Amino acid sequence: MSPLPPRPPSASRSLVSELLMPQHVNNLGNVFGGVVLSMVDRAAAVAAMRHAGRPAVTVSIERVDFREPVYAGELVTCSAQVNYVGRTSMEVGVRVEAENLLTGTRRHTNTCHLTFVAIDEGGVPVPVPSLDLRTAEDRKRFREAERRREVRLALEREAREGAEREDAGR
Repeated sequence: MSPLPPRPPSASRSLVSELLMPQHVNNLGNVFGGVVLSMVDRAAAVAAMRHAGRPAVTVSIERVDFREPVYAGELVTCSAQVNYVGRTSMEVGVRVEAENLLTGTRRHTNTCHLTFVAIDEGGVPVPVPSLDLRTAEDRKRFREAERRREVRLALEREAREGAEREDAGR
């Protein structure tokens, strides 16, 4: 583990908000998914860098399901926090909400999980602080992230073994 002192997940929290305008929408009047994903990535990057205390880069974005569309004129807020820490990697969870500023109605439009790796000046991965899991919610998020990691690694192993078998059969 890292020689750095553990940090609570709450210390990594970040918010990115933006009022989305007509230039952000597709021909159906819905905000482009890529616009929302850009905001998600920025919010997650801030959380990862806050936790690591150094630059961090996006390694992957877990499956993204858009539960509801976002419309022009809505304020979109991405709330991010580190859920899980490995040796050099971190899983950051991001909750996306859209708010109609005239009615005050808020909608949860999607949740994403991203993996970041902390890097040094040469771009080489470096250790990050462990998490100080202070609350039941922190421990729950950590366990869920740990499970997602296990599933992801198992799928990667299966894919690699399948490719090796396919290569051996040629």
